[in-house]
Amino acid sequence: MSKLLAVGTVAFDAIETPFGKTDKILGGSGTFVGLAASQFGIETGVVSVVGGDFPQSYLDMMNSKGINTDGIEVIEDGKTFFWSGKYHNDMNSRDTLITELNVLENFQPVVPDNFQVAGIVMLGNLHPLVQASVLDQMTTKPKLIVLDTMNFWMDIALDDLQTVLKRVDVITINDEEARQLSGEYSLVNAAKKIHAMGPQYVVIKKGEHGALLFNEGKMFFAPALPLAEVFDPTGAGDTFAGGFCGYLAKTENISFENMKNAIIYGSNLASFCVEKFGTERMQNLKKEEVERRLQAFKELTQFDIKLS
Repeated sequence: MSKLLAVGTVAFDAIETPFGKTDKILGGSGTFVGLAASQFGIETGVVSVVGGDFPQSYLDMMNSKGINTDGIEVIEDGKTFFWSGKYHNDMNSRDTLITELNVLENFQPVVPDNFQVAGIVMLGNLHPLVQASVLDQMTTKPKLIVLDTMNFWMDIALDDLQTVLKRVDVITINDEEARQLSGEYSLVNAAKKIHAMGPQYVVIKKGEHGALLFNEGKMFFAPALPLAEVFDPTGAGDTFAGGFCGYLAKTENISFENMKNAIIYGSNLASFCVEKFGTERMQNLKKEEVERRLQAFKELTQFDIKLS
């Protein structure tokens, strides 16, 4: 069974949407990736940093899901990374109200010995130099390296990002980020440009409009399941990535055909994430619910047509 190493934030979020608002709750890219991957019964390790204000109960919950937290450094006299945001009525756009880097500001990830041989590495949305330092610690070359990034790093660390992109197999970004990174409006052309930067596979997330997978001229599209209510989109992209990587680690098959299935699994899990604030839905998600919704995905996309 492939091990999955996920590097990202473990954090506090405070969120306001048209459906309500929260005080500080559990969040962070590493958290969402780990919870999604835990659905596959694989060995997942999360590397991150938190402060002394981070409740032990959150780490216990992650451990109870089979998530290895040995790589989460606790700086007792520091404060945990905190983000606060307010979503607009369309739930696609948001305003960042507060960003407090705290212990994340000087984060130097240390990969535990038993995860330096992980088959799949998920590099969450962090500074490209931090992402590169994780790859430098791997004692064997991973079968698959997946990287997430955002506009912010394109603005302030583009050279570093382009350097680390040469070392990864898959990049997952949203449509706006793909256009910025490539300078192309067409997502097909954007994927070609990004592919030339290094990644063999380009995954472009389009939120409520699904996700696209590109690989050397081949293309696959997975819709997002239409939902009656979306309470909180925070973490949906990381949940998608965790489902994508978790499925590939479980099946130990990184072919383009199997990545299609991984995209569906990622989209399926992301559809649960948005139904409650923060990590609440993912913490309580049952296997039967996941399978029922996978069936709904299948029915949404399956059709029989005669070609003349």
